[in-house]
Amino acid sequence: MGGVAEKMDSNYVKAVRFEKPDYIPMFFCINDSCWHHYPQDQLFDLMEEHKLLFPDFVHPKGKYIPNYRLVARAGEPYTDDFGCVWTTTENGITGTVTEHPLKDWEAFKTYQPPDPRTCMGIGPIDWEEVEKDIKAAKEKGDYVGGELRHGHTFLQLCDLRGYENLLMDMANEEGKLWELIDMVEEFNAFIVERYLSFGVDQFSYPEDLGMQYGPMLPPAYFLKYIKPSYQRLMKPALDKGIIVHMHSDGDIKALADDLIDSGVQIINLQDLVNGIDWISNRYRGKICIDIDIDRQKITPFGTPKQIDELIKEEVEKLSTPQGGLIMTYGLYPNVPIENIKAIMIPLHKPLVNPCFRRILV
Repeated sequence: MGGVAEKMDSNYVKAVRFEKPDYIPMFFCINDSCWHHYPQDQLFDLMEEHKLLFPDFVHPKGKYIPNYRLVARAGEPYTDDFGCVWTTTENGITGTVTEHPLKDWEAFKTYQPPDPRTCMGIGPIDWEEVEKDIKAAKEKGDYVGGELRHGHTFLQLCDLRGYENLLMDMANEEGKLWELIDMVEEFNAFIVERYLSFGVDQFSYPEDLGMQYGPMLPPAYFLKYIKPSYQRLMKPALDKGIIVHMHSDGDIKALADDLIDSGVQIINLQDLVNGIDWISNRYRGKICIDIDIDRQKITPFGTPKQIDELIKEEVEKLSTPQGGLIMTYGLYPNVPIENIKAIMIPLHKPLVNPCFRRILV
């Protein structure tokens, strides 16, 4: 795992920096589980028809077999670098941690953390290869990003201790928790510094902090235990003028201001669970919004017309003529093919869609 996390073009940079992009940058991500739920040729045809979304796509010969990530292989429990055991019932869908190595604090006495010189926390990494890839991308003029593993701090603590144990640790002000946080942060800091030394332009700190309603931990606990670590991890990137991106699923309204205060410059959050109007009123024109288009209600269960209306609403309420909006959609197996097409059409032709013309021209 690891390597060049993302390559973005100059239009993306303009959107991030509010420098009047030519169009709204869009990312369409197909989860690996889709390849055994949909007829593959249908997905390939859609990818070929939408070159803006899939500019480097080459139709494979024969059946495509995804290389499922280590934490997304059904029937193959995976023990990660921290000793957490992941299981999933669906190939391609990231599993959950079912065995926590520090469930009992007694185990912490002899616990040995992983070595970031050889791993990312959830799989091996070859830093020489990463440096080579980033250097090659930079020589081509690409805008290059790096990232921590998803779930780098709060979720890592959950995986080590167990969710309920961790919240009780916070409530009881368990002294050993600070030692554990320091250990995790030291591991993460090495990875951040290594990527920054390679000259990345953007660094991402992805971690889910929200539930369907409200955050996964009380805001007071976030402020006390998690935000200081976030700030220390983001500071090296900010000091170098590197763009800081943060992703979180779920309802993070109670935490969003503190995330931005920590240094986040692009915030990737879900639309309906947080509320389009709330996001617009709070952040439109002030910070770059990477909006995660609904995957729970309208795109899987609505009509193509409703999907078109949703995307138009988000563009109208979240973008500005100067930029500040990125749109991201993650495809999972519960979306009808006609709805996939409806999502791709406005994302594929942003300058043709009247809504986009009204916003950007």
